[in-house]
Amino acid sequence: MSGSLNRPVRRRAFVLGGAAAGTAALAGPLATAATAAAFGWSDDGSNYVVDTGASLVFKVSKSNGDLTSLVYRGTEYQGYGGKNSHIESGLGTSTVTITQSGTTILISVAHGTLRHYYAARSGENNIYLWTHKADTSVSATRYIVRVKAGLFLNDEPDSYTYAPTVIESADVFAKPDGQTRSKHYAKRRVIDYSAIGWTTGSVGLYVVRSNHEKASGGPFYRSLLRHQSADGGGLYEILYYGENQTEAERFGLQGPYVIAFTDGGTPSSSLFPGTLTTPWADSLGISGYVAASGRGRVAGVGISGRDTAYAYTVGLANPAAQYWGSARSSDGWFSIGGVLPGTYTLKVFKGELAVHTTSVTVTAGATTTLNTIAIASSNDPANASAIWRIGTWDGTPAGFKNADLMTYAHPSDVRAAAWTGNVVIGGGGGETASFPAYIWKDVNSGLLVYFKLTAAQAAAAHTLRIGVTTAYANGRPQVTVNSWVSSIPSPPTQPSTRSLTVGSYRGNNNTFTYSVPASAWLTDTSRYNVLRIDVVSGSGTTSYLSAGTSIDALDLLA
Repeated sequence: MSGSLNRPVRRRAFVLGGAAAGTAALAGPLATAATAAAFGWSDDGSNYVVDTGASLVFKVSKSNGDLTSLVYRGTEYQGYGGKNSHIESGLGTSTVTITQSGTTILISVAHGTLRHYYAARSGENNIYLWTHKADTSVSATRYIVRVKAGLFLNDEPDSYTYAPTVIESADVFAKPDGQTRSKHYAKRRVIDYSAIGWTTGSVGLYVVRSNHEKASGGPFYRSLLRHQSADGGGLYEILYYGENQTEAERFGLQGPYVIAFTDGGTPSSSLFPGTLTTPWADSLGISGYVAASGRGRVAGVGISGRDTAYAYTVGLANPAAQYWGSARSSDGWFSIGGVLPGTYTLKVFKGELAVHTTSVTVTAGATTTLNTIAIASSNDPANASAIWRIGTWDGTPAGFKNADLMTYAHPSDVRAAAWTGNVVIGGGGGETASFPAYIWKDVNSGLLVYFKLTAAQAAAAHTLRIGVTTAYANGRPQVTVNSWVSSIPSPPTQPSTRSLTVGSYRGNNNTFTYSVPASAWLTDTSRYNVLRIDVVSGSGTTSYLSAGTSIDALDLLA
């Protein structure tokens, strides 16, 4: 069976807390492996040792709350490079306590204002984790499970095991064949996965993500998920990383997220965000814990005005929490449960582009039901009549040259098509596939788009639109049409950290508009008008770290 919750609970006598555990074990990755016996816990002097009564035994350091041992079916999985698994980069000296309540064991870690928790349930090969972050005294919010080398096949392109050449910031690497690797290249958005891990076919080790209600960035955020190096592998739960963030950090309790061992398959869907319930944790005294009875739901009967070629997502967000759910393709019905009480901004996304915004209030124990949401035609830029259009208005660079590759590779990757090259409208199609997903000041600024106008079109002024999904170093487009030059637009608010080179185009969608006067066009309808797009900014460095931007779509309105 792949689902660890499906394993029957074995009838075993509980080992009461504090019982002797035999020879004291070393703390850290080389801690002596324990073997599964009966559900319970013991103290080896340096660690609390928890036996789940199934096939999993784990240890937590009494001094700093690190996970120092992770033994499944007698094999130690935890640790590489002399490092443990832990919240952040390790908390340092902490107060660590343990309690047992029936079939649940809870380890509590207190470090300043931060609280972290490990819970085990009798007969399960899972560790449930919560993290309560109250302020910025700890810089980021992540948990990393460090896994010994050689236990799982390095089978996906997010690894950098054999990538010896550093090409950017000590965390992006190139293989001898020119392919690039980085722990940043996760491919998946948060909405795209529930669990991340590895399997041998007979053993699986996964981290099942939380619902990310206290994370930042929304459903389309991308960040570290896993990596492998010569030392070993890492599995991540990233809640706030400070890289390419589009929202302020949220504080409070996040979880549970789950370290899950399986018989080789993916974890049981009963552990997934949206389906996992933890009534057994209601009375454990976890800081900031809100039971299901203290939460509400938002449901919508439908969404009209949709383009059925696209998936739609409904998101809720306020400074304290965030949630999202998919709208049903047939009618736009949606339901988002487990929501903390409060007033939220509700956004409807076509792909990743917000096309409707309103407000909704959620109360505990109740469902807020919304009548059909009508997307105004003017809210979807794709509805505007255009003389020509390159790309699709969906909030992503999908369809543009190199767009898909950029979620798991560096722009310099040998697999990338040339970032340069001009586009001719009406030249046989393929304009979008020929237009680069990203434009940098130092790489391919000055791209040219050739197009013809009829006499009637050339006699009128037109609006040119360029939609972007993010920008690096305040990069934004200035345009030249024949001999007419636009002003330099002000930079919109965008993340200040790397984005385009670490697998993410997700920033803040923004549309630049340029009012091109009739005098700019060529009056000879047999000749091509020339649109030049330059990236301007006084920031950035060189090459792929020069000022740049990611393109959503561009068009010339009729």
